[in-house]
Amino acid sequence: MPEITEEQKAGPFDIQYCLDIVRRRHIHFLIPLFLGWIVVWGVSWILPVRYQSATLILVEQPTMPKDYVLPNVSDNLQDRLRSITQQILSRTRLLLIIDQFHLYEDGRKQLNPDEKVQLMRKDIDIELVRDQREDQITAFNIYYSARDPKIAQKVTGELSKLFIDANLEVRQQQSEDTTKFLETQLENARQDLADQEEKIREFKGQHMGDLPSQQASNLQILSGFQQQLLNEQDALNTAQQQKVYLQTSINQYRTLQTTGKTADGTIARLPAIEQELEKLKAQLADLSSRYTDSYPDIRNLKIQIAKTEKMRDALVADLRSKGAADNQSEANSTARDPVELSQNSPLLQLQSQLKANESEIKNREQSIASLKVKIGDYQGRLNQEPMTEQQMADLTRGYEQSKASYDDLLKKKNQSQMATSMELLQQGERFSVLDPPSLPLKPNFPNRVKFCGMGVGIGLALGVLVAGVFEFIDDRMHSEKEIKSLLPILVISEIPEIASQTDEQRNKRKILLGWGMAAVVVVVILAGSVFNYIHS
Repeated sequence: MPEITEEQKAGPFDIQYCLDIVRRRHIHFLIPLFLGWIVVWGVSWILPVRYQSATLILVEQPTMPKDYVLPNVSDNLQDRLRSITQQILSRTRLLLIIDQFHLYEDGRKQLNPDEKVQLMRKDIDIELVRDQREDQITAFNIYYSARDPKIAQKVTGELSKLFIDANLEVRQQQSEDTTKFLETQLENARQDLADQEEKIREFKGQHMGDLPSQQASNLQILSGFQQQLLNEQDALNTAQQQKVYLQTSINQYRTLQTTGKTADGTIARLPAIEQELEKLKAQLADLSSRYTDSYPDIRNLKIQIAKTEKMRDALVADLRSKGAADNQSEANSTARDPVELSQNSPLLQLQSQLKANESEIKNREQSIASLKVKIGDYQGRLNQEPMTEQQMADLTRGYEQSKASYDDLLKKKNQSQMATSMELLQQGERFSVLDPPSLPLKPNFPNRVKFCGMGVGIGLALGVLVAGVFEFIDDRMHSEKEIKSLLPILVISEIPEIASQTDEQRNKRKILLGWGMAAVVVVVILAGSVFNYIHS
């Protein structure tokens, strides 16, 4: 018989053969179908029921626009929810809830705390709700399953409260930590800025007078000193010329005192003084054609000319008065030293002017030396200015960077303080209960309608398997094709089956029994499914 089955399977699909199997094996199929379904259906009523409570938490956006107050916490809501979930599902938090509501204590087996925590984590489910257009989290659901619907509702409410409080706490803590961090960085930046200012202050104190900002004033002062030096040198030259003139006049005067006079009482070498006077006037005329009367050399020449004229007049008057005196007075006057003349003597005046001139020359030389030292000092400052400018630029660059960093941190710190105040006032992003925890009226597990469907599936698979096994181990022949396949020659004629009335009645009873059993199985399955649907 197995060989025949293989040949038939190798051929085309035969619907009549399948119908014959159904007629022969319907009992073997219906009984496993019913048994499989009834077992699964019974299990659905034996398993302990569990009720699931749900609540919807809405994610509310900050009340203040971001253009006015920038938040200083992470905008990644999914990461924050993951962190909050880990905190709430921690062993400590869950044990507090378990002890508060006396969860997982109605079983025969005493569970340790770790096992209770694991069971509660399995009973908690978090489902995110996203906006399909912007792919942002707008809300999330919290589910909790328990054997008592009221306990499930209470625990769900406690979990929602924990989520709301944890979110506020996390945002406030993150905001305060951000503000403290910025304050620490701002203090470091302030100290760095003070150090940079102190370096610049010390550098300016060490290089006072040769800073880049003082270059213009240094150039102006140097130009003034150079002009003063030129004036002093011109004045020194004039004083030296006057000294030569005074020395010459004194020598001439002393020479005149020892020489004779002419018949009309005039001095023999008086033309030399006149010649010197003419020379000075020529110099005055030459300088007046090029400079104004305020020029120092012109003023000095005018003074020399006036003194020379006064000396000339005094010499002429003195010599004339001496010519009228008697010989004795002349002898006595000749015997005296010219230095011992009267206080109105021109020689004494010339000597006084020479001393004053020498003192002036000395002062001028000291002033010129001082000016040269000052000019050298300022030229050295100007020569050092490129290097000083580079050093000052480096210090200024470091100061500007520190100042920019300080200003930026100060701005961020002020913004962070405003954001922290907003979080403390609960004006930032927060969670609110949109749908309060529900009180489940029907158990969430087991789903008895689904169990009915699963029972039907298991029963069908079991019935097909049992019917197939019986068909496979049956070695009888049930059709003409099976007989013809065994004969080596063709069949010439067939003898029809002669059935008695008893056989016909037995066949009818089998058919009725089969249909009746099928109807009973279907009705029972439908009734059980309706019963589960009504009581689920």
